[in-house]
Amino acid sequence: MNEILPPSPNADNRLQRLWQTITQPHPSLEDLKEQQYARLAISLVFVILLLNLSGFIASSLVNGLAEGLGGFGAPALGLLISYALTKTRNYRTGVFFFALIFGMSAYINIIRQGAAADISTNIFIFVPLSLIMASNFLSGWAVFLLVGLNIGAFVSLPLFGIPLPANAGGMAGILTTIGVTLMFLDNFKNKSESIRLAEIRKINRQLEELKGGLEQRVTERTAELDEANRHLQRRAAQLQTITQLSEAIAHYQDLTELFSAVTRLISEQFGFYHVGIFLLDNEKRFVVLQAANSEGGQRMLARAHMLEVGTGVVGYAAQTGQPRIALDVGADAVFFNNPDLPQTRSEAALPLKSRDEVIGVLDVQSTAAGAFSEEDLQVLTTLANQVAIAFENTRLLEETRAALNQMQEVYNEFTRTEWHRTVSLAEQAGFRYNAGRIEILEKELRTPEVVSAAAKGQPALRQAEGSEEKRPAVAVPVKLRGEVVGVLHIESNDPSKKWQEDDIRLLEAVAERAAFAMENARLFQDARRRAAKEQVISEASAKIGSALNLENILQTTAEELGRVLGGAEVLIQFQNKEADQ
Repeated sequence: MNEILPPSPNADNRLQRLWQTITQPHPSLEDLKEQQYARLAISLVFVILLLNLSGFIASSLVNGLAEGLGGFGAPALGLLISYALTKTRNYRTGVFFFALIFGMSAYINIIRQGAAADISTNIFIFVPLSLIMASNFLSGWAVFLLVGLNIGAFVSLPLFGIPLPANAGGMAGILTTIGVTLMFLDNFKNKSESIRLAEIRKINRQLEELKGGLEQRVTERTAELDEANRHLQRRAAQLQTITQLSEAIAHYQDLTELFSAVTRLISEQFGFYHVGIFLLDNEKRFVVLQAANSEGGQRMLARAHMLEVGTGVVGYAAQTGQPRIALDVGADAVFFNNPDLPQTRSEAALPLKSRDEVIGVLDVQSTAAGAFSEEDLQVLTTLANQVAIAFENTRLLEETRAALNQMQEVYNEFTRTEWHRTVSLAEQAGFRYNAGRIEILEKELRTPEVVSAAAKGQPALRQAEGSEEKRPAVAVPVKLRGEVVGVLHIESNDPSKKWQEDDIRLLEAVAERAAFAMENARLFQDARRRAAKEQVISEASAKIGSALNLENILQTTAEELGRVLGGAEVLIQFQNKEADQ
């Protein structure tokens, strides 16, 4: 059994490309609708041309070539011309020529066939199709013209010896009706197309308006988002700057350095023309400038610039404890004109508070009018709080250091006094350890290294330098809380001994521990002496308190004082105020 193979895809593609080439409109037609109409017109004319050629071939085979040429020759020539015209830019000219030639073919056949011609058949084969074709591509007036030409050709048949049929009026009416109907249909189609086109245009306008509105909303929303993004970035940068400033400020432990750093950093990070810090005086009558970054601010510092509380933007903030912004210093009645800062156009003063009490003012000035917003005010207020905290911390640190230094000085003085008293009461100048024996120094050691160590509080060396009489020695001060209370002196038996850094550190560690041990021993002795005194006083007080009369009290008091003071003479005398007077 022979298998029927499906058509080759390549063959289909070739046929499709061939058909596309045959029906391709003129390339100058750019409008898509015109291209579609032109392609449809070309396709219809070409198909009718093929059908006409088929009829010509069939008629020629059956009736002979002469009959085929007579019946289909003229229409075929007209269709070829029409096809060629539809391939041009003015494709509607080809359609009109097709409708004219195709319609007239009916009358040519009637005249050629003579009295034997079937008028109705010839007319209704060619004329309606030509009119239908014209009505789809041409205007109503063109259809009206073609109808008129057909009616004129129909009624002109007797001139060629062709009698009109008995139903000539009906045929003329039918042709007229067909033409009028096609004209009305074409008019209706055009109006419908116009209405549809108007609706489409209206929809397009609405879509354009909607698109424009959406684009505007998108633009506005994008602008809002950009503004919000810029706002967030600016706020983040400000907060980051505050964090960086807080970290930088925390490193300063001196008020002068702190204030100078704050004004400089704020000016650099925020780009302000002038930044100054004022502090209230003790009487809280004036705010005194402590630091400034600008040249004018430096001149103000040099002359100890101050403002009375309540005067100007700074004085207002100091008096009320509330931030104050002057967006236009020329229009602000509170603004105090300052000749040292002539470029100022806007100013913000932020109170510095410690425990809800105003201690000063952070003054920020800009060369631009309206440079400060409410958001800037919040950021600057946060920054002012950080400055106030740093100031308070630094002030407390300085006070603590001053108190600590004072206590240290008092304690050192007490230590010096106590050790001076202890040394003065000691019966020996010191001790020496030599060859396994401990010896008492009869007199104070005054070698150069000992004198240097005692005076400078630093270890002093003595190298042998090849001498057998002078052995290598080192003197290490024995210090107690910075005060030299003694000297540790070491001599080496090795004449070639070179004192190393490790040796010195070891001796310093021993000297440090010796100092603490000596201090503990001194404190223990003092404690024992105070305990003994307290015991003696307690016993004397007990005996005096046990006496029952004034004579016994005085006698017991004299006896106890004599015993405590080691046999001293004790005299108790009453004071007579009247005799003194």
